[in-house]
Amino acid sequence: MAPTKTVRIGQTAFGGGKRLALIAGPCVIESESHVRSMAEKLVRLTGDIGIPYVFKASYDKANRSSIDGFRGPGLKDGLRILREIRRDCAVPVISDIHERDEIEPAAEVLDALQIPAFLSRQTGFLEAAGRAGKPVNIKKGQFMAPWDMKNAANKVAASGNDDILLTERGVSFGYNNLVADMRSLPIMRQSGYPVIFDATHSVQLPGGKGTSSGGDREMATVLARAAVASGVDGLFLEVHDDPDNAKCDGPNMIRLDDLRELLEMLVAIDGIVRKDELAAAENR
Repeated sequence: MAPTKTVRIGQTAFGGGKRLALIAGPCVIESESHVRSMAEKLVRLTGDIGIPYVFKASYDKANRSSIDGFRGPGLKDGLRILREIRRDCAVPVISDIHERDEIEPAAEVLDALQIPAFLSRQTGFLEAAGRAGKPVNIKKGQFMAPWDMKNAANKVAASGNDDILLTERGVSFGYNNLVADMRSLPIMRQSGYPVIFDATHSVQLPGGKGTSSGGDREMATVLARAAVASGVDGLFLEVHDDPDNAKCDGPNMIRLDDLRELLEMLVAIDGIVRKDELAAAENR
């Protein structure tokens, strides 16, 4: 596949024919001590492996299945924690935004703004996010076709900001089920923007447990390998040291202890793909 444009989140580059990059972290800020510990461990691990990295954790999970679902510390405290992690761990950070009032304060702290899948068609919201001047990662709605994501990107680009990433996270397949169609990855890359595959939310079962979402984390590794083999520009993984007791999205998060082996495999697959793409370009 032809290279996409390069979009940088901090010093981490996505697209442009560059090597695979990673966005990863726990689903939500469960506590200041826990999220800091996770960030420190993930920075060390990705540094050892040599994979470009962006830390992710949500300050607010606004689209929970139930009113009783854990949402996180909220905008003010959450951004303070992420600011300190960014500074102390020397890592770029990204988090979800949900309302226009969040955009300005979030953009003061975050290296990139993430648009949740359920908001990926909200025209005014996308335009406002673009005007903040930070890279914008748009998660594809579970109800959207891959070619429709060019329209979402155009809404951000209309603000004059074309530092855009597109993320696949599965499409609704009946009730409480998602399926990842690998054809969507090259289709979305035709937009010219870097494409990220969210391997953990793609195995989520939204609302599958009644008042919370279920998931099948074992399949996340399978889908991640397939996505990297397709030539995707980046991966999004939610990771936790004890996912069975996590406060949010535990069933689909990858265990931290399993991450090194997975990332080493993915980097190796990516190296083969990049080598094959380079050879094909030279023979054209």
